Amino acid sequence: MRMKTFRAATSTAAFAKVKSELGDEAVILSNKTVTENGCKCCEIVAAVEGEPARPRRNTRDGVMDAALQDSVGWQREWSQIKGQIMALMKPQMDPSRLSPKQKIALEYLEREEVDERVLTHIYCTLRETPDCAVMTALDPLLKATPFKIGSWANKFHAFAGPGGAGKTSSLIRLALRIKKERPRTRLCLATADGGRGKGRLVLKHYAELSGLAFREIITRDDFALLHQESKQFDMVLIDLPGLSGATNLEEWSCLYGLNECRDLSVHLVLNPYYSRGQFERFVDKYKSEQLASVIWTKLDEACTFGAILNMAFASGLPVSALSYGPGLKNSILPASEEMVWRLLFMRTLPNGDIQP
Repeated sequence: MRMKTFRAATSTAAFAKVKSELGDEAVILSNKTVTENGCKCCEIVAAVEGEPARPRRNTRDGVMDAALQDSVGWQREWSQIKGQIMALMKPQMDPSRLSPKQKIALEYLEREEVDERVLTHIYCTLRETPDCAVMTALDPLLKATPFKIGSWANKFHAFAGPGGAGKTSSLIRLALRIKKERPRTRLCLATADGGRGKGRLVLKHYAELSGLAFREIITRDDFALLHQESKQFDMVLIDLPGLSGATNLEEWSCLYGLNECRDLSVHLVLNPYYSRGQFERFVDKYKSEQLASVIWTKLDEACTFGAILNMAFASGLPVSALSYGPGLKNSILPASEEMVWRLLFMRTLPNGDIQP
């Protein structure tokens, strides 16, 4: 067995070094916080049986072989099968079998870029019940659980999602809103995004400005310590980093120990204008038993809102908050189903403005 010690500013960065040098078969022997040159950093001791595999040469043939091997995975095969099924079913969607009002609703949803799979599901529901109201068919597809005190039993709330989606700003907006509505609420803002200095500084600034507690999670030990002192808080909001490469949320949560916290809900922060392929990737990358809701941001910058219905259909997750506008104050609202439907069908933002 070959052992080696890796050090980096965060656990994510150290773990990336382990995977790069020792490969996926490496076993983590220890993960702790140490001080180096006066700064806290993560130290991981990892081991692997025998010699680590040499990286494949970056040749044209090598890249081609790797791509072909990846393409035959069951997930990609199933995605292709679903695409073929939808291609066969779409010609069978006869609009003449629907009432004029039902037909207009489907055409509108298609213009809003609602996915073919969702449209097919709605069509089948309407066809089976000719006198079914459109909203009766739509209601089961989308639920809302508003992000506010009393709606969630868990104390820890982590904000996950791709870089630039608005995780940090959504966390701050919700914290400011909760503090305004319930000043006596004991909030703690925490960042696990040590690799991105700007987000950390912004979060720390608003925590100090609002008189809120602030913590940093650099290693697994830091989260364990935060969990121990959580009795002094009513709610802990955690800003997670954007996960790069092949790292997924479950893997990251295991590394930091968040997967062992039964008092944690993870909220996926997204914009409505990502592509269909990106949304499918996000569903796979951020899947977790702790994933509890979707927060939609930058609504005032979107052209269509069909992605909200698409994600609800694909993930089964409720919408918990809707964010709009550039400011951090009064620019986010706990979501309701009526609010989402008004956004989708009337293009009405949560503040009442009409999106052109």
